[in-house]
Amino acid sequence: MKQRKTPVTASHVDDASNKKPSSRSPKPKISSPSLFEVFLLCLVTRITNSLLVQTYFNPDEHWQALEVAHRITFGYGHLTWEWKKGIRSYLHPVLFAALYKALAFLRLDTPWFMIRAPRLLQSIYAAIGDLYVYKFSRVLFGVNVAKWALFAQLTNWFTFFCITRTLSNSLETVLTLVSLYYWPCLRVFSTEVPSGSRKYALAIAAAACAVRPTSAITWIYIGCLELFTTLDKLKFVLLEVVPIGALVLGLTFLLDCQFYGSWVNVPYNFLKFNFFSSGGDYYGTHPWHWYMTQGFTVMLFTYIPFFIAGVITSKEWKLPGLIAWVLGIYSLLGHKEFRFVLPVLPIALMFSGYFLANLEQRVLSERKVKEKSTSHIKPFPKLQMAVLFLLVTNIPMALYMSTVHQRGTEDVMNYLAKEAQENKVKSILFLTPCHATPYYSTLHYNLPMRFLDCTPSEEKGIRDESDQFLEDPLGFATNLALNWSHIVLFDSQEKQLKQFLVSHHFHEIRRFFHSHFKVDRELQASIVVYAMRGQ
Repeated sequence: MKQRKTPVTASHVDDASNKKPSSRSPKPKISSPSLFEVFLLCLVTRITNSLLVQTYFNPDEHWQALEVAHRITFGYGHLTWEWKKGIRSYLHPVLFAALYKALAFLRLDTPWFMIRAPRLLQSIYAAIGDLYVYKFSRVLFGVNVAKWALFAQLTNWFTFFCITRTLSNSLETVLTLVSLYYWPCLRVFSTEVPSGSRKYALAIAAAACAVRPTSAITWIYIGCLELFTTLDKLKFVLLEVVPIGALVLGLTFLLDCQFYGSWVNVPYNFLKFNFFSSGGDYYGTHPWHWYMTQGFTVMLFTYIPFFIAGVITSKEWKLPGLIAWVLGIYSLLGHKEFRFVLPVLPIALMFSGYFLANLEQRVLSERKVKEKSTSHIKPFPKLQMAVLFLLVTNIPMALYMSTVHQRGTEDVMNYLAKEAQENKVKSILFLTPCHATPYYSTLHYNLPMRFLDCTPSEEKGIRDESDQFLEDPLGFATNLALNWSHIVLFDSQEKQLKQFLVSHHFHEIRRFFHSHFKVDRELQASIVVYAMRGQ
């Protein structure tokens, strides 16, 4: 296999820390921590991270993963319309179903464990992803860049906010990072790649596509890059891509067949709905430039100038090209979300780490010059200012978004779960926008519950229940809000329904703070629980 030419002067992973620093690969001589030490740091950080995340971000975290897993394990739980149309694979929920089985076997399926255990499991996956950020950076740029890349990964506010959530995008991100590490086309020299590395890369990439079919966007780019640079093109396509892809996806088909009860082509159904028919547009659309002007820039936040400087100084084009490719393809779709481009965020943070390492190298060089002329050792103002700036801007943001903003919908279900365990709740009606709260996976008690449906209609112009309620809360709730022991609603609708609820013998029992500012609807400052008198 021919060598890939690039200005980087890195060698084998084990020798990365002994290279001479250069403008392309800033690597001063420093001690290299063991991979076990790095993983331990990542694991402790992510476990703490998962325990701090107490807010609601996206319905899929609960409704497309934990709710399905709960139904598999305990026999009850709501399946949304996607599961009835075969748009989702059971591969991701099965991981949490196994966790629930273990909790049930150990008799630990209490509210505390049911609420926190899934994110704790995801924190382990997230720590593996962090480890591979370190490993991938080290093999490309050296150990010093790897340390700073890990610093960026662990301190970026959006990664902290999202990576330990049970979204399929979080697992997709981890699988993407692991797979990228093994691709020969991304290494400096082909001799650095362990034997069979490409097969591992393909298998993990196929697993990422099984979890989220849109992950194929990433692997089309990487696959074309590998096809262009490798000499054994036929072997790559016919003896690796085809059989490995067929094996992994075939096993996924069998798994889905087992749970659906019939043959279902999930990748095709998923792509048909989201790409070919623009079904995702039902949930809102954004302008084509949204990822560049709002989405990805908000995710990177104050790391943006460091990312740009890192790309420029590294002179690396393959990975920045991947970021541009992914953002470009997703920009063609009308419906856009932050989490869709989460897999390329750690790659951007690697280049932020590159620039920080480069800055450290320049500061160390300046320090050596000053030490020769004076006995006083001055601090590193440039590097310290950069680090302080990143910490002061990212850590408060991460903590606020993870512990304060939109926490009410999580708190209300945690409260109802405890009340249900004490037989204080008989039934619950959610007069909120659809999927605004967790459901049976958090309540973990089999009692009647009802939420406002928002299944997309095949006929245009047909409003779902959620839209009907928001347009006319009182009119819609008149016949629905009876015969329930508890009703949950936001304060914005409570103002219009309070007199109605009181007249039908409901009274407020708990109120939970939700947010300080509105997101995509009117301000939902708090969420309220009403109970029928006598309950």
